[in-house]
Amino acid sequence: MLIHPWDAPTDDTEWQQWLATHDFGQLAANGPAGEPPMLQPLHFSYDPSRREAVTHLARPNPLWAALEERPTVLLSVVDDYTFIPGPWQAAEDQPPEHGVPTSFYAAVQLTCTAHVVDDPEAKAALLQRQLGHFQPDGGSAPVAADAPPYGRLLSGIRGLRLEVREVRAKFKYGGKRSEAVQHRISERLTERDGPGDAAARTHQQRRLTAGGTTTGTPRS
Repeated sequence: MLIHPWDAPTDDTEWQQWLATHDFGQLAANGPAGEPPMLQPLHFSYDPSRREAVTHLARPNPLWAALEERPTVLLSVVDDYTFIPGPWQAAEDQPPEHGVPTSFYAAVQLTCTAHVVDDPEAKAALLQRQLGHFQPDGGSAPVAADAPPYGRLLSGIRGLRLEVREVRAKFKYGGKRSEAVQHRISERLTERDGPGDAAARTHQQRRLTAGGTTTGTPRS
């Protein structure tokens, strides 16, 4: 993923806060020689204090063999995306038809070492962590290896700890453009009000406030 300086996070807090509310992505693992990478859509829970994400998959999933052979994986999350028409991006001294269309989006990629969890007690603890993230208000029985209703189901899954080794994050929201053009794009997003437009506008305005106008130069 190419990350220009004007698309980079202002700090680690920016991508961490975004990831905390975007907990569905795709896990990419190396496939067999000569085959494409394997992609697994999944929910996960990321813990910044431990620098790890946790998830689980069904035991018959073909991903397990790939993870055991090569445990280096990539967890990719993309959201808050929208299409920006060319005229919206035209510089002040350009005719609208000379503007270049683009995409706005946020993306975080976590390079991880995968650790398979098969111990029943450890699996139960991992699942309880996920429940705490996705169901903070409760409503489900505690997950315990030796108690119903989940204990007998644990043999059908394997847990997965993803130890984060590197983070690459990108917030592509027109930071290269002048402040005037960025405000114009924000106005157009408000007028169009299509899927993803409100989230994109929020990111753009937040980053304008945090970094000011970049006019194509890196933020400090």
